[in-house]
Amino acid sequence: MDVKYKFKTKEVSFISRQLASMTAAGLSLVRALHILQEQQENKKAKAVLLDIYEEVQKGKSFSDVLIAKPGVFPDMFVSMVSAGEASGTLDQMLNRLSDHYANANKTANKAKSAMVYPMVLGVLLLVVLIFMFVAILPTFTEMMDPDDISPISAALIAFSDSLINYWYVYIIVIAVIVFGFMFARRVPASRLKMDEMLLKIPKVGKLISTMYTGRFARSMANLYGAGLQMVECIEKSVATIGNTYVDKCFKDVVNDIKLGESMSKAIEKTGIFEGMFTSIIYVGEESGTLDTILGKAAEYYDEEADAAITKLVGMMEPLMIIIMGIAIGFFLAGVFPMLYGGMLSVGG
Repeated sequence: MDVKYKFKTKEVSFISRQLASMTAAGLSLVRALHILQEQQENKKAKAVLLDIYEEVQKGKSFSDVLIAKPGVFPDMFVSMVSAGEASGTLDQMLNRLSDHYANANKTANKAKSAMVYPMVLGVLLLVVLIFMFVAILPTFTEMMDPDDISPISAALIAFSDSLINYWYVYIIVIAVIVFGFMFARRVPASRLKMDEMLLKIPKVGKLISTMYTGRFARSMANLYGAGLQMVECIEKSVATIGNTYVDKCFKDVVNDIKLGESMSKAIEKTGIFEGMFTSIIYVGEESGTLDTILGKAAEYYDEEADAAITKLVGMMEPLMIIIMGIAIGFFLAGVFPMLYGGMLSVGG
């Protein structure tokens, strides 16, 4: 059976927690997988878990079965399961994975929740503007003498007419922009440039870098604590960030480490993470407690990442309000002369 399904972060956290609890309680991995697939309600997920259970029941290792199903579980999950099986600490690794993906899911949910208000504000702005130009402005236009219309009023009327008569053109333009952006994200060269620009936006770039640091620190802490080699830890930790520019920079980091350079020095040269983080790594390397200090750094940067999300959204809210104020102000600047002229004509 070859069912394609990619488990979401929340599902990976739940599966890790369930397997860890059952194996720690004394159940065999085969029995735990059987119970897990029976409890699954999603048909595709159930089919995948059933297939994994059957393969493990035949004698294959859990990690080998996961490796044979690329994309179903995250690479980090597969690597830590493999390390847990090799060291006989699978239940501990699963607990670590559960905590890791629970934190990742919490951060993602916080980002989504924080974005609700700016999105609602943006939609409200769009609806208000469309209503003003389609329903309100035409009523004033009928009252006006074309010779008395100011340049601003004329521009607003022209835009209103185009919106009413050629609305489909605006939809096509928006669709082209959206699909163009999506296509550009799929082209490696343009995505690399966009990802690089994202980190260089004033103020915003620093906040995003903080979020990346938290993600990288947490992944490194878990992978290095699981006993994986440094290079593998770095490669898989960077993959969790999801930024192609960071990926490109860390290829140099990996090469430098292979040539004997320290991790802290190699990462510092990229300029992606703040100096304090590289200093923390340096202390861990010098003291021989890198796994412990990475764990503490991960806890700190998880909180910093949450704060960065809050700040990032906090910057968007006043920006949306300013845009709304400018748009409505411009509209009123064009409408008032029309209204005043209409009142004069009625009075005359």
